[in-house]
Amino acid sequence: MNGRLDHRNPLVFDTHELGRRPGALQRLTRSVDAPADFGVAGVIGVPEGAPVEIELRLESVMEGVLVTGTSRATAEGECVRCLEPLRQEAVADFQEMFSYPDADDRGRPKAEPGDDAEDDEDTLFLEDGLFDLEPVLRDAVVLALPMQPVCREDCAGLCSECGTGLNDDPDHHHDAVDIRWAALQGLAETIQDGEKDNMSGAEANAGVDEKQEK
Repeated sequence: MNGRLDHRNPLVFDTHELGRRPGALQRLTRSVDAPADFGVAGVIGVPEGAPVEIELRLESVMEGVLVTGTSRATAEGECVRCLEPLRQEAVADFQEMFSYPDADDRGRPKAEPGDDAEDDEDTLFLEDGLFDLEPVLRDAVVLALPMQPVCREDCAGLCSECGTGLNDDPDHHHDAVDIRWAALQGLAETIQDGEKDNMSGAEANAGVDEKQEK
């Protein structure tokens, strides 16, 4: 387990200064570059390399280190209504326990560390006094971001018929045509055309009759 975390990684934190005395506290602030895929894929997220401000509170407890914090960054995405680009502040709060690998849930030394594989599956551990904040931070940011971001609460979106942006043209509209009335109108025009044809035929026949009478 030891040696897998790199203390030079800005999202890896060292707890040696905190110590293992229960109740000890340490506060940290750090600005890091956002890792890749930091958000909701294809919807909204913090661009890779963008600054992420982190405030942490580390508390030593019997079984490990309780990490409580807040991150702030600017997320970018696309409005789901009008499809215009948007930017908004992403504030994520989180709390996570990083357990000592050599202690059980009551802080007592384990006789044989690592035997309880099933119990350890969802537990995050300190590795040689280090912990990696990235998975915790990533989950917190994803939960803090909207699944359907909008540029503003009253965004009118796009015209469903022609795609015109309704925010810039609120009076935009199309004359609604009821398909039933359209059908009746078409029927009426057909009847009128038939009547005209009948009248023309009648006039022609009348002309022939007049010639015969003469």
